[in-house]
Amino acid sequence: MERQGRPPIVLQLLLGLVALLQIFPLVWLVNFSFLKSGDFFGSEILKWPKTFEFANYVNAFTYGSVPKYLLNSFIITAVTIVAAAVFSLMMGYAFTRMEWKLRGLALGLIMLGMIVPIHATLLPNFTLFNNMGLLDHPLSLILPYIAFSLPISTLIMTGFLETVPRSIEESAVMDGCGVFGLLTRIIFPITKPAVATVCIMNFISWWNEFIMANTFLTSDRFKTLPFSIMKFAGQYSSNYGAQFAVMTMIALPTLIIYLLFTEQMARGITAGAVKG
Repeated sequence: MERQGRPPIVLQLLLGLVALLQIFPLVWLVNFSFLKSGDFFGSEILKWPKTFEFANYVNAFTYGSVPKYLLNSFIITAVTIVAAAVFSLMMGYAFTRMEWKLRGLALGLIMLGMIVPIHATLLPNFTLFNNMGLLDHPLSLILPYIAFSLPISTLIMTGFLETVPRSIEESAVMDGCGVFGLLTRIIFPITKPAVATVCIMNFISWWNEFIMANTFLTSDRFKTLPFSIMKFAGQYSSNYGAQFAVMTMIALPTLIIYLLFTEQMARGITAGAVKG
């Protein structure tokens, strides 16, 4: 039984190789963040630094405006994931529990948003935000981020709610609970795995997004963390060590959150696959 429960040795080696290939970019990133700018050129893929250049991280914090940009990224990302989670939970409840005309059509139109790349909307969004006076404002990022988070978030919420027995809500309604009470007291506690999945996926998607931020944000006041990399890119030379230090700091929050909540993500994504 024990022998049958273990995967074959070839499969173990293959999975180990895949894991190494996935981890290597992170190791390479951290390795280069401790090198001097003059040590980057050569044929070696990885270089063990003679002396660890912690000054790269000091420069990232001082000259790269990391604290300010980090706060801006945190605010924009936090507002986005909270709003997307709330709206997708409400929409998922409306699609799975309420009977109304064109419900299927509305859900299908929302799901179509998953096939539209967000950067395909740069020009129309730029024109729209320019007419509304929202350029160089956090809302110029928050609104598109929420809009493009809703399709996949609603799909996850809808699939999860389909597995929740309606008898629980019926008992609450008989006790006098309204729609708002159902969402906050009954539905939200049950759907915590799906809510966690939605929040983590959206955090990973928008934490280090740069193209839209570079298009809509012009002043230094609202710029996000990826802009710190540009602080060390010059016309004739660049501080590569500081750039790799900034990229390491950008990658670490995503990695930590993913490692901490991997189980919740798996539960939230797979819950809607089997009804019962």
